Amino acid sequence: MSPSQQNRPVQAAESSDSLNTKDLRRILGSSFLGSVIEYYDFILYATAASLIFDKVFFGNLTPGLALFASFGTLAVGYIARPLGGIIFGHFGDRLGRKKMLVLSMMMMGVATVAIGLLPTTASIGVAAPIILILLRVVQGIAVGGEWGGATLMALEHAPASKRGFAASFANAGAPAGGLLATFLVSFISFATGDGFLEWGWRIPFIFSAVLIIIGMVVRLKVAETPIFQEMDAKAAERNQERKTPIALVLKNHSRTVIITLIASLGFYTCQGVLTSWGVSQAVAGGVDRSFVLNTKGYAAVATIVFCLVAAKLSDKYGRKAVLTVGGTAGILWALPAVFLMSNGTGWGFALAVIVGSGVIQGILAGPIGAYISELFPADVRYTGASLAYQGSSTLGAGFTPMICTALAVSFGIVSVGIFWVAILIIGLIAIRMSPEGAVLPSKTDISGKTKEKLSA
Repeated sequence: MSPSQQNRPVQAAESSDSLNTKDLRRILGSSFLGSVIEYYDFILYATAASLIFDKVFFGNLTPGLALFASFGTLAVGYIARPLGGIIFGHFGDRLGRKKMLVLSMMMMGVATVAIGLLPTTASIGVAAPIILILLRVVQGIAVGGEWGGATLMALEHAPASKRGFAASFANAGAPAGGLLATFLVSFISFATGDGFLEWGWRIPFIFSAVLIIIGMVVRLKVAETPIFQEMDAKAAERNQERKTPIALVLKNHSRTVIITLIASLGFYTCQGVLTSWGVSQAVAGGVDRSFVLNTKGYAAVATIVFCLVAAKLSDKYGRKAVLTVGGTAGILWALPAVFLMSNGTGWGFALAVIVGSGVIQGILAGPIGAYISELFPADVRYTGASLAYQGSSTLGAGFTPMICTALAVSFGIVSVGIFWVAILIIGLIAIRMSPEGAVLPSKTDISGKTKEKLSA
């Protein structure tokens, strides 16, 4: 493709009602594969924090404090995600979605491989956990920039009636990345045996270098979105100076950010409870580590399927309707899931995670990308959507394992379930308060002002 072809606005997606074209298949594949790789790295760390890092980097602490400290480093990555959303959103709204996606993938790959090569605390002392935290920050910034770009790359290329389904490929890539990470850790754990905690755990982190090379080849072939190209061309014709996206978001769309952030909390709390805290709870209760990891992998398959199905339904029935179904199901399942994860049996953990993470989280994940993105105008969409989504990830998934650990120790398992239900109810209220996206007839945004079309 020549430079002039790359810079020309692509209108084919708007004139066709199909996603089954060569360009769109490549775009959706890139969005999916990019998220697979980014979240392979990110969720690999979550798995290691649950099973490995408390022993490797915090072995000088008591088991409870070591696990809490390990989850603390996990939380650091989530804290950095909104920062990544702001930084990448700023340049993504001004320079383009594609450039930021290439950069985010490179950052994530370098940080993940470096973790795999990091000496342990026994070798270099306190420097090891400090470096680990710094690398986790880099991971957080990178994945904070990935989601918004991958979602918008698919959504802004797709025809209006298919935007929910197209945007879901970015979210479907996350459990696929988790699936790959989980099964690889499980295989390496089995293959290395007693050597897993000594050196085997490093292999999945170093393997990320291979994935990054594959992802970069695919991502570099994708064109910029037509909506951004059109917006950029109009700004150039008018010789307009672009205002800072984050300033515009905070000034004109802060209420939208807050509402969509809260609406997304249920999705991320499910992830934090089930795939981080629940894993450590099951292993501590005597469930075989390999069984736990394999079960997480099977749940990820279900998440992908339900994510895509729910997204497709959201194109027909609306984002809010599908999210409401998922949120309600989560409220009903939360307390049973907590008890099942804590009863010390493999079947209990499997049932809790496959239903909770596979089905319920999949339903919530499907429409969430389009739901958030459609409520922001194009000139601040990368920044606004990323800030809301990544802020939710920090509060929902980043702190949830630590909060659940503290609640279980202080007040018992029931308090974990009550906390989870409360978050889901708050998220459901926010969903019902918000309008539908640009695809459906609603014409007002959260503040009551006339809402701009998606292509505006």
